[in-house]
Amino acid sequence: MGAAAIAIDIIFAESDRYGEVQPAAARASGAAPSTPDDTLATALHESRVVLGYALTFDSGGPTGKSCVLHPVGLAVLQPGEENGDAPYFRATGAVCSLPGLAQAAGASGFLNAAPDSDGILRRVPLVAELNGRRYPSLGVAAVAAVTGARELSLRVSNVNAATLTMDDRVIPVDGKSNLLVRYRGRKKTFPYLSAADVLNGQISPDAVRGKIAFVGTTALGTREVVATPLDTLFAGVEVQATVADNLIEQSFVQRSPHGRLLDSVIVIVLGIAVALLFARTSVVPGLITGGAGVAVIWTESVWLFSSSGVFLSPLFPTIGVTAALISMTFARFLVERGRAESAGRERTTAQSLMVQTLLSLTETRDAETGKHSRRTQQYARLLARQLALNPDFRAYLTPDRIDLLSSLAPLHDIGKVGIPDHILNKPGALTPEELAQMRSHPVLGRDVILKAEQRVGVRDDVTLAMAKDIVYTHHERWDGTGYPQGLRGPDIPIPGRVMGVVDVYDAAVTRTLYQKSVSHEDVVKLIVKGRGTHFDPAVVDAFIGVADVFKHLSQEAQG
Repeated sequence: MGAAAIAIDIIFAESDRYGEVQPAAARASGAAPSTPDDTLATALHESRVVLGYALTFDSGGPTGKSCVLHPVGLAVLQPGEENGDAPYFRATGAVCSLPGLAQAAGASGFLNAAPDSDGILRRVPLVAELNGRRYPSLGVAAVAAVTGARELSLRVSNVNAATLTMDDRVIPVDGKSNLLVRYRGRKKTFPYLSAADVLNGQISPDAVRGKIAFVGTTALGTREVVATPLDTLFAGVEVQATVADNLIEQSFVQRSPHGRLLDSVIVIVLGIAVALLFARTSVVPGLITGGAGVAVIWTESVWLFSSSGVFLSPLFPTIGVTAALISMTFARFLVERGRAESAGRERTTAQSLMVQTLLSLTETRDAETGKHSRRTQQYARLLARQLALNPDFRAYLTPDRIDLLSSLAPLHDIGKVGIPDHILNKPGALTPEELAQMRSHPVLGRDVILKAEQRVGVRDDVTLAMAKDIVYTHHERWDGTGYPQGLRGPDIPIPGRVMGVVDVYDAAVTRTLYQKSVSHEDVVKLIVKGRGTHFDPAVVDAFIGVADVFKHLSQEAQG
């Protein structure tokens, strides 16, 4: 059919099993019987055929000493590395076709190709050594059969790069003479011809005239398939055809011999660029720009490879940019967290200073009120922690809110700074007018905080919101008979409910200049009696659970 060469990706390692072929004329003439292998050998001899064989690399495998292989002349230029590692693989044996077939063919090449660690076949060795002689791959041998090339030269640049010269073709290979295959597409990029159609004369000779025809098995159960970067089921014979195409068209994957150094430089430069970017922008613009940079790297890599065969791996730059983005994001997080913690400490200090300043102001007006306010801090923390065990309050009374509530508890009576001294320090009972004025202290205290908020311009501040709840609602009652608003039941904020119990307990058990103390046991009875009327039942239940601890704290406070 006029093929320039026929490369057979099949190993005929055993004799044909179907017996002798003896035409009647041959039998009549007494000629020696002819076998199918003889017929095949004759066909191989009459055509330009390259047979395939497999090299082995394990010491226990076949030695290949009986094989008829076809070495190639190879000049190796390896300056300063005469005693170094060979720039090609060294086999220990071979599995080959029958000697008669190999001699008839006159040319052969090995079929070996191993995938990378991820299972993808990217590289194919072009030259290998066996018993001190160098042999070409099937693709190289097929092209040599067409071009007449008999001598090759291998110039080694470094341990990772070399060039194989074949006539006027300069082929880039790696340090082990592997060609990085430039696949043309998915499977069947090259035309497939059925052997049955060829034998039946259904294929035009023009389909193969002047071309290299690769013969191999592609039927299910007999075919060899590999995964390539472009297809997961790629016929092994088409890999050999692709290698030959790369050599004939001189269309190679170009990679600088200093590719790894270039990758490192790109990673470093991009890493520095990302770091500088993050130093000047916030996280979101930095991430967007970094992601766009990665997209540009991949687009550029694909464009270079598709247009000129230049392979610039986007993997390491992508890893570098991603690592830089993650590192800088984490670093920014640490910086921002540090700032937030510092701001939190400053806020806590300012909050504590505010509370202590207001307490000092209260003590200036009334020492007993100031001491009472300080004692309520411990009680409030204890009661809030116990109440937090109740599922209905657990979501609200978080550890942070409990700390905040206890720190603000001493502010509950700051409104008393606006009550006249003669009422505040009166030892006897108050007149109705004086009582009404005394009961205005929650409003006065709330107004102090409101005015401060308005002057500073603060809105929706959690700390000040809880402070107002404590100051304004700690005299409200569960049944709605409290003051100043007459709130009822759940309408009373939780901080106000807690402070209501704490305020009554400390005021009752503490002796003052104008009031005798009540025993702890009697105060407990008083609070229990007010369950559901004066106090929230759940808060009273929590108080009962820690009443003994309240007693201990009150005794410590009284010396």
